[in-house]
Amino acid sequence: MFLKFLRLEIKSFFRGTSVGINMAMKILRSMGILYFMACLVGGAFGAFFYVQEELHQDPLKVVSKFLIIAWVVDLIVKYIWQEMPTQNIKPFLTLNIPKKTLVNYMLIKTFLSAFSWLNSLFFITFSIIALFNGYGFLEILAWFIGISSLFYLNNFINIFFNDKETVAIIVAVLFVGVGVLGYYQIIPVLSYSEIVFYSFYEKPYIALIPLVLFLGLWWICFKYVRKEFYLDQGLEAKKTVGKTENIAFLNKYGALGTFINNDIKMLRRNKVTKGILLGSFFFVFYGLLMFTSPVYKTPAMMMFMGLFVTGGFQFLFGQRVPAFDSSYYPLMMTLNVPYKEYLKAKWWLINIITCLSMVLALFYAYFGWEIYITFLAAGLYNIGVNSQFTLWSGAFNKMQIDLNSKEKRIGQKNSFNLKSMLLLIPKMLVPMLVFAVSKHLFGITGGVVSIAVLGMIGFLFREKIFDIIVRHYKKEKYSTLTAFKNKD
Repeated sequence: MFLKFLRLEIKSFFRGTSVGINMAMKILRSMGILYFMACLVGGAFGAFFYVQEELHQDPLKVVSKFLIIAWVVDLIVKYIWQEMPTQNIKPFLTLNIPKKTLVNYMLIKTFLSAFSWLNSLFFITFSIIALFNGYGFLEILAWFIGISSLFYLNNFINIFFNDKETVAIIVAVLFVGVGVLGYYQIIPVLSYSEIVFYSFYEKPYIALIPLVLFLGLWWICFKYVRKEFYLDQGLEAKKTVGKTENIAFLNKYGALGTFINNDIKMLRRNKVTKGILLGSFFFVFYGLLMFTSPVYKTPAMMMFMGLFVTGGFQFLFGQRVPAFDSSYYPLMMTLNVPYKEYLKAKWWLINIITCLSMVLALFYAYFGWEIYITFLAAGLYNIGVNSQFTLWSGAFNKMQIDLNSKEKRIGQKNSFNLKSMLLLIPKMLVPMLVFAVSKHLFGITGGVVSIAVLGMIGFLFREKIFDIIVRHYKKEKYSTLTAFKNKD
């Protein structure tokens, strides 16, 4: 039965309306997966031999010490991006197929996701290297089984707390609190991690504990999902009582204020947009990566960092502007909505949050004013140039977004467009190149001024650019309507 389900999914892939784009996205995903596979396998070699030959320590102990961090990151990644494949199963609920078979298929399919098995490549490679370097077979096997069981537990934890945002926030606060206590060595978190994970090697029978937990959670999760597995109960769209909200002072700005008002209410109410706001906040701290590698300290990469630090909301929200309105976009097009006012409202909202990000990024001045003014210049470029190019790329984005459910799918087929990819040149490559060249020739002042001037030019000519963008939105209007109406 499981093989039949897989064959049906393969057939649906090749019989869809966008086979070519589906194939292109599969190829891109496969390339990404191959890249991470190579990184994890290489990382296993690097971790073992670096610790053994350079640090002169036991590689198994050192890796066990940091596995608690890897486990937490794995749980967060799965919570954010991995979803249950319920949409593909719904049609089978009306057929004479045992419900337990469908539930087990769903649970097994979560383990086929790259988010589930990629980390196993590191552990498999590391275990094989350890065996060839004198570690005991039984002990290494127990260590591998114990760790794999704990990491696969995250699949079930994700299923239990998938839609419980309050619980997720509480757990996130606990993780942050424990992380801070561990960082300041108030609680020896890493030492406890070493004791727990290394015990699977020292005492192989202890590995039975996570294995039993894994089997037990599978059964509990099976019962939990089976109980909610009805079209009119667990799998139906949740309905809530509508509330009327209004930000009064925006109404005096006419259609522009109305659109901004609607967008602010959308950001406050829906799971997807709340995730966008949270992601935008975390983007502010993206620049901290420059302290982990000298590569990020080059002028071009400093500008790259600045564009993301100040433009997180812009990139996450702006390039999917029509998609957020996909559920009522056809209705909007029947009401003679002024495109220019519609886009300007998005533009103002994007730039207001970009300005807030520039203020929040002020803490980078602690690491040097040169870093902060670089980020400040990047923010001006985002306001004057990238905000408009981001909205322009939205005209080619035909991806539907369900605002009532967390968006956990990366690289959906309608979000892939060659024109959107080409717009990355003025958005990213041009400021990086201009800043690098200007800084090399005229120093940091010349680099910052050159980027700020480009931002000011874009801001001054925004009306002309908006006219071009509006023409493209009108040109893509009917293909966008078709895409939003086509649920396949």
